[in-house]
Amino acid sequence: MQETTVLFLKYLRKKRLQMTPQREVILNVFLGAKGHLSIDDLTRLVKEKDSSIGATTVFRTLKIFVESGLAREVDFGDKRKRYEHKYKHKHHDHLICIQCGTCIEAFDPKIEKLQKALCEKYDFEMKDHKLEIFGLCKNCRK
Repeated sequence: MQETTVLFLKYLRKKRLQMTPQREVILNVFLGAKGHLSIDDLTRLVKEKDSSIGATTVFRTLKIFVESGLAREVDFGDKRKRYEHKYKHKHHDHLICIQCGTCIEAFDPKIEKLQKALCEKYDFEMKDHKLEIFGLCKNCRK
């Protein structure tokens, strides 16, 4: 059994929730998917595995994934929530094109160091953070 599945099962037990067949399908599809998925994206993929699972079930399960630490909700400024893997995935920031919607995952240790220094300066204990930069990608600038 995958470590992520074990983590999810522990979280469900802690919250006195069941691992339903629907949650299991959604979990397996989510863990097998790449990129930033909207509820509609994930629902479409889930329906390929089990056509009886609806968008409401996917939405509620994604909420549990976020609460359990398996997923992170991301906002690219287009009023569509998207979700990405969080557990055991390296931290990264997002560069988002406001014209075509392209999202580039980026990491820079200098930015991370500056964020930590900022927190130290203000005696602030950071629990999590995200950086999303909106602009135009090289293709849209042409």
